[in-house]
Amino acid sequence: MKNLAVCLLFISVFFSSTSIAKEVWVIPVQGAIGPASSDYISRELILAKQQNVGLVILKMDTPGGLDSSMRKIIQAITTSSVPVATWVGPSGARAASAGTYILLASHLAVMANATNLGAATPVAIGMQESEPEPEKEAGAKQEQSSHDSAVNSKNVTANTTHEKKAINDATAYIKGLAKLHGRNEKWAETAVTEAASLDAQEALAKNVIDFIADDLDQLIRFSDQRQIKLNGELTVLALTDVEIVTRVPDWRFSFLATITNPNIAYILMLIGIYGLLLEFYNPGIGLPGVLGGICLLLGMYALQMLPLNYAGLALILLGIALFIAEVFSPSFGILGFGGIVSFIFGSIFLMDSDLPAFQIARPLIASFAVVSIFFTFVILTLLLKIQGKKASTGVDCMVGKYAIAIDDFDSGRGWVRVSGEIWQASSSEKIEAGHQVTIQKVSGLCLQVHS
Repeated sequence: MKNLAVCLLFISVFFSSTSIAKEVWVIPVQGAIGPASSDYISRELILAKQQNVGLVILKMDTPGGLDSSMRKIIQAITTSSVPVATWVGPSGARAASAGTYILLASHLAVMANATNLGAATPVAIGMQESEPEPEKEAGAKQEQSSHDSAVNSKNVTANTTHEKKAINDATAYIKGLAKLHGRNEKWAETAVTEAASLDAQEALAKNVIDFIADDLDQLIRFSDQRQIKLNGELTVLALTDVEIVTRVPDWRFSFLATITNPNIAYILMLIGIYGLLLEFYNPGIGLPGVLGGICLLLGMYALQMLPLNYAGLALILLGIALFIAEVFSPSFGILGFGGIVSFIFGSIFLMDSDLPAFQIARPLIASFAVVSIFFTFVILTLLLKIQGKKASTGVDCMVGKYAIAIDDFDSGRGWVRVSGEIWQASSSEKIEAGHQVTIQKVSGLCLQVHS
């Protein structure tokens, strides 16, 4: 009886730590990793827990992305009670930069043949490579020349204190992720410090990944009965007769992915600015101001999700200030055109990045510059036309008009009717009531007329 009780206890403990699943979710992670990706993956992992999903597979093909978004995804994975496998596939896919961190943080790291990972050195968007100090350059030139071919092909040079801090932080972070699941910490470090990369076969040989799978069915078959560490506890995956469910991104992901696209964020910001300008030019319309305010807030939110070059941001703010100054203090286009120039340069510098996913398209900047110049030119043309026109109402327009005498002019004075108004008038001639007279001059509230 005692042995039977021990066996039953062992069986209950075994099955309590075994993940028995009916569904396996596949979440596509394609393109640059940004706020939309981190929000979507985090919500999917929470939903997977609620629906008792046995395994979540991140189907990855990414060139990298934002550090803040990457860390949110990793935090969601490491705290998830649902096992997460990151599969770099199909063949031809990659998990570069931020994708490497996510791969190492996952409970299962899997790659397909003809895929690669690595090059995880942090790159600050808009950061320029610093110049070597003059006094050190001359002394180091001779020594440098003998080592350039060896060092430059391997090491990523940190030229500034900021770069060194970023690389040291990233190195400690990726080593901790590799250690979490017993993967190769030394190679993880070189992925940051030397921008090292590996293909699938090399990654498996160096214990960077768990195994190679060329498709999802093979991945699930190799994962079945595999032991993983889930929230500090050893868990055995049970993935027999499971259903593969490919998740389709919802409207929230699509919306965030759209507005956080640099080109869309730029368009939203410009619509917001033009809407507010139109409201200032025509107070009381309401719609341009409301639409402009909403679009401007969305654009600002989207841009805050992207690394900003502060010089570009300052130029754009200067351009906005010049536009507003032109509205309140018209300068016949000087401030307006200055704002356009500032805005163009600010737009070019704003997303000064080597990553294509975080660049604003130059044709888009050029098109908006042309629209802005045309908009300013039209307004100035209308203003000049108005300035050149003669007054059509008021006292100055009364000279030369005809009036009708209401009564006889006694002592050279009387009353006349002009454009429905009754005015006091004077004349050196004798004028009888009902006669038509011509206005010669306006003197205060008295008209000088003649017959």
